[in-house]
Amino acid sequence: MRSRRGLGHAFGWLWGAYGTSALGTWLAFGAFPLIAVRVLHAGPVEVAALSSAGAAVGAAVAVPLGPWVEFRRKRPVLIAMDLVRCAALLTIPAAYTLGALTFVQLLLVSVVVAAADITFRAASGAYLKTLLSPGDLLLANARFESTAWTTTIIGPPLGGAAIGLLGPVVTVVADAVSYLLSALGLRAIGGGEARPGGPGGTARLRPGDLVAGWRYILADPTLRPLFLNAAFFNGLLMATEPLLAVLMLGRLGFAPWQYGLAFAAPSLGGLLGSRLARPLVARYGQHRVLTVSGRLRALWPLGLAFLGPGTGGLLLVMGVELGLIFCCGVFNPVSATYRLERTRADRVTRVLSAWTVTTKATTALLTAVWGVLGAALGPRTAIALAGLLLLTTPLLLPRRTAGVPTEPEPSVA
Repeated sequence: MRSRRGLGHAFGWLWGAYGTSALGTWLAFGAFPLIAVRVLHAGPVEVAALSSAGAAVGAAVAVPLGPWVEFRRKRPVLIAMDLVRCAALLTIPAAYTLGALTFVQLLLVSVVVAAADITFRAASGAYLKTLLSPGDLLLANARFESTAWTTTIIGPPLGGAAIGLLGPVVTVVADAVSYLLSALGLRAIGGGEARPGGPGGTARLRPGDLVAGWRYILADPTLRPLFLNAAFFNGLLMATEPLLAVLMLGRLGFAPWQYGLAFAAPSLGGLLGSRLARPLVARYGQHRVLTVSGRLRALWPLGLAFLGPGTGGLLLVMGVELGLIFCCGVFNPVSATYRLERTRADRVTRVLSAWTVTTKATTALLTAVWGVLGAALGPRTAIALAGLLLLTTPLLLPRRTAGVPTEPEPSVA
């Protein structure tokens, strides 16, 4: 059995596992804040802390896991992270059934899941590079991106219906089950995997390894600007989401279903963009597609500052989001491939770990800062300020390409 275009049996199972867990995540989208508000009667400060502090602490917890995973076989790590997320999430319905659920438990589960997410992403990138030839990486990343946008379109409406009928705890169970199914899919891959060796052929974690991912990124003339671009673009973009919710659902009077529609429908642009990424690279070249799509995606968010009420305002949001998500759909798989190609196989896990830790921490910090700015200047002004700053992020894109680094000889299992 082989997946389409010859990417192979192992990739097929990896792709299926990713799609299953992604769908589960989107089914449970918004479940934690709803549980906090409806079950635990949490206030705005606690809900904000659940989103930002959970991600930030989870990122800090994941820092030592990146280099540790570098010295381990990746597939067992992937399975373990799926099982950790499954077990952590299942404590919520268990505590809810017993009447013992607390806000502290929600926060702790969000930290564990965030740390496991970062570790899983880092290990999966390294594992993908061992499964496929360099020429197949873009196709694989485009398929992951396409799957991500497909589950974004399908998951929230189904999850919203499930929450309305059965309550938010049920979607948490569905998310937990999706991680269990993902672990089973990864186990079905089978086969052997070479044992990575640490510096000098050992598998011993040293204190300097904790920052080795950042050192590797900052020393590379092409990874460094891409890294800074990702941190600031993602951080500024995500920082405006709470303000946009306040503006749309509060001052402008949009209904919750309109708010959901404004962001779910444009996800079709991401699906289209991810499918076009590979043919665009084949025609125009990787670096050109990366820089052009990276510039274009920065142009759209400023339009949200002109949001008004009624049908016109809803169409404006949908148009802006459609353009933004389409450009991101092209950019993301090209960027992920660019990053993998320029990272040595024995450094991929710690590089991806450092990358994800930084982007999540930056997003948490900028979200907090923009919350303060929104309170002081108003949501619309704060959204406009973020949009103006986003226009500068293309300056951080790589200006030139560099040769792919020489790979070390694989160690014997």
